Amino acid sequence: MRYYEVFDEAGRLELDYFPLERARTQEIISRHLPPPPAVVLDVGGAAGAYSYWLAARGYEVHLVDPVARHIRQARQVAHSHPVALASASIGDARSLDQADASIDAVRLLGPLYHLQESADRLAALRQARRVLRPGGWLFAAAISRYASLLDGLRTGKLFEEPAFAAIVERDLESGRHSNETGNLRFFTTAFFHTPEDLAREATEAGFESVAVHALEGPGAFLPDFARRWSDPAQREVLLRFLARVEQEPALVGGSPHLLAVARRSE
Repeated sequence: MRYYEVFDEAGRLELDYFPLERARTQEIISRHLPPPPAVVLDVGGAAGAYSYWLAARGYEVHLVDPVARHIRQARQVAHSHPVALASASIGDARSLDQADASIDAVRLLGPLYHLQESADRLAALRQARRVLRPGGWLFAAAISRYASLLDGLRTGKLFEEPAFAAIVERDLESGRHSNETGNLRFFTTAFFHTPEDLAREATEAGFESVAVHALEGPGAFLPDFARRWSDPAQREVLLRFLARVEQEPALVGGSPHLLAVARRSE
């Protein structure tokens, strides 16, 4: 909570290589969503970046997030956005207010990042399954076990900051990311999944046809990303080839973010 009251998550997807995370997330979700006006529950959706994208496409979107600042920001966006969300409320992924079998798709893009205990992550996944209608879709994001190592290599932090190197050692050993330095550049309390972890947890929670995708894949490490991303032709090439290897076992764990796509059985 302290981290997100300071760090502006609302603007993150405009920075660094994160526009690629957004584009790939939208692309994968779009392949599976039923047509509007299906009901989508955006759990841990922060200030509503994806919620408003879906609402603009005609979906009935309900945003839930535990951080009061995010809900305030989402409600502020409503004043300037042409399409309103169905609701935006403070809530906990482990104990959702929605009725059983009332939702067509659940986006769980955030909760699995910050629940370090397996029991809590399974509770969030089981709640998502509970509120989904039979045949409904789950989109559950995770941070890769190797994300801090890759980020440290990309930015140089691994070589320049001993405190960060110690954090990476713990991440690789257990996936439990704890930042006790007070330096926001080192992120906050989190859990980093292997692709196998993510698939196993979704299956254990009762989901079927679980497929784990690399979101950014090697595109996160593209030299001169901003210039290349601003070129529509280069952007199209990047997205096309990342889709080709998004489920390649040798590459999935090397993506900063993972996305599990699964269904509740009929």
